Amino acid sequence: MQYSEEQVRRAKSTDLVSFLQSQGEKLIKSGKEYRWMAHDSLTVRGNCWFRHSRGTGGGPIDFVMEFYGLTFPEAMKKLTGEEGEERREAKDAPKQGIPAPSPDFRLPRRNRDEKKILEYLTKTRGIQEDLVKVFIGNGDIYEDEKHHNIVFVGKDHSGIPRYAHIRGTEEEKFRGDVAGSLKEYSFCYRGNSDQLYVFEAPIDLLSFIQLFPKDWEQRSYLSLGGTSDRALTAFLSDSPNITSVFLCLDNDKAGEEACEKIAGKEVPCERIIRLKPVLKDWNEIICHQEEMQGRNPVADTVVLKAQEKEEVVPMIYYQDVEATSVEWLWFPYIPFGKLTIIQGNPGEGKTYFAMKLTAACTNRKYLPNMEAIDPFNVIYQTAEDGKGDTIKPRLIECEADLSRVTMMKLNLQS
Repeated sequence: MQYSEEQVRRAKSTDLVSFLQSQGEKLIKSGKEYRWMAHDSLTVRGNCWFRHSRGTGGGPIDFVMEFYGLTFPEAMKKLTGEEGEERREAKDAPKQGIPAPSPDFRLPRRNRDEKKILEYLTKTRGIQEDLVKVFIGNGDIYEDEKHHNIVFVGKDHSGIPRYAHIRGTEEEKFRGDVAGSLKEYSFCYRGNSDQLYVFEAPIDLLSFIQLFPKDWEQRSYLSLGGTSDRALTAFLSDSPNITSVFLCLDNDKAGEEACEKIAGKEVPCERIIRLKPVLKDWNEIICHQEEMQGRNPVADTVVLKAQEKEEVVPMIYYQDVEATSVEWLWFPYIPFGKLTIIQGNPGEGKTYFAMKLTAACTNRKYLPNMEAIDPFNVIYQTAEDGKGDTIKPRLIECEADLSRVTMMKLNLQS
């Protein structure tokens, strides 16, 4: 079944107030919005809906699919009163519009709240509640009404649901894909950067984001729903901006074989890098955080594919440079973000001064006239003095916080 872009546009512009009234639903006017009495804190205005208790919302198509339990073709017909056209299969057939998901695909009805899945994801699987609520707010995760399972929704680049994976929250850990799901559109998050991180399961995807949260919203993340590369192929075809693919599959035989298989194919990207978790998978690391204190979650980083390309030196005009002020660690001697050299003859106390500076950075043992700062970690690297017989005793003497002082472990053997 095929729907033209004009049909989809008209469906998306449906006035939800008029639609619900035509279905005999009870609405109460609240300011410029209308409150739908069948669901708590859900309001509609024009062609938009918003559920205030969860921070979720969207347009007419996903509204009808989620709250009326309809398939995409059924939702389109209910909103427009029109059928789609049969899809043309010939290779030379012109593009007709937006293909519908499988006729059998139907999202499970959404429950009135997410208490059960929040408890499972945060307490049993250790995922931070704020992170889970981001995906709930995007409509990518919800609790089904009948069995209170977690539903992980996969959407295409147009935002149309085409896949759903269900995972049980009870002792019996049921899991499986909803009938009619297209594996090509598995659970994912689409960012704007050129990096894509790939996982076997949605919970590992969430766990990885929690482990490496810095700027995560900029990157893209994809769950394969197993080890098949179908979802990866489809994602890359819709995302030509992706140049680096990080394979974060499980640290087991199946995960290793899948990574080798993917790397051996003609994947349209410049780099494929294998990130191997230090335990079996990323959620296991989250669940054993106390034992993982100080350990790197990544056991190994292997470049599986690297495409050589001509380096182009970027140029910038100074008229485009933003003027900024200097930030100081110790005014007017040591600025942040600049190279500072401590120079002096042997025996004049350069190392001792560096130790005192380390103490100031890590434990608030400030140098004269130094502004108060929050403690931060310091890398102290030396090839001259012994770590145990010289550096550590001096750090202790200067009252540095040793838990914040690190050094790079280098292999100097040839």
